[in-house]
Amino acid sequence: KSTLISSVGKDALGRKALKEAEKRGINSSFIRIHPHLPTGIVEVSLDERGHPTYQIKENVAWDNIILDQDLADNSAKNKWEVFCFGTLAQRTKENREVLNQIVSQVHPHQVFYDVNLRQNYYEKEWIEKSLCQSSIVKLNDREALIISELLFGQTLKQEKFAEFICQEYDLSIVCITHGKNGSSVYRNGKLEKVAGINGPVADTVGGGDSYSAGFLFSYLCGTSMYEAAEFAEIVGNFVVSQSGAVPKYPKWLEKEIENLKYKIKK
Repeated sequence: KSTLISSVGKDALGRKALKEAEKRGINSSFIRIHPHLPTGIVEVSLDERGHPTYQIKENVAWDNIILDQDLADNSAKNKWEVFCFGTLAQRTKENREVLNQIVSQVHPHQVFYDVNLRQNYYEKEWIEKSLCQSSIVKLNDREALIISELLFGQTLKQEKFAEFICQEYDLSIVCITHGKNGSSVYRNGKLEKVAGINGPVADTVGGGDSYSAGFLFSYLCGTSMYEAAEFAEIVGNFVVSQSGAVPKYPKWLEKEIENLKYKIKK
């Protein structure tokens, strides 16, 4: 079961967000209602190829996640398979402090960092701290170039970049996505390329997150790194073929998910 740590406003959008989380089976008990700030919104516009541009509103509830004693205690008590976080949620000092406290208290099997750079909402210091806290990192090829320059002062080829970043920050796995051209996964000195899936694209919103979810779910079910990336490509490809970031899964994909769950039980 997935748990979301965030904050929403005391408004209609916040109530709607909480209902949507409940509807999708997400544990929302760690989402706090901010008494003063509104629920965050993102305005998304798509170009003719379905590629999104984001306008991310500032000074909103999720910029100030409330870490009360109850949330702190419960996050420490829970047994987490994986803890996931990104860069955008760290754009405020308050959130960076909350994240650091939570990461220091929870002891998951894996810590997954989805780099997910948006506009100018990142700094070298945040990225380095995040890498030090992580075991698995996922980023796209554009982000790999930015971080290569930012951390190493040069544009490294992807295999060398993955090697350097794993050695420097003691990472287990690095996933680099290439859009329709698939992805590359690196572990223990070996870079494996996973083919993309040719298919229609309705819009790409949610494509990266669905890749992350597919990879983690499959990998935690006991598949190899390569098999997990293959499943991630399947999930990501389906999501970008539909309008909206969280479309209903078709029966064939639900069956794939059930087969992976069965693998855990065996």
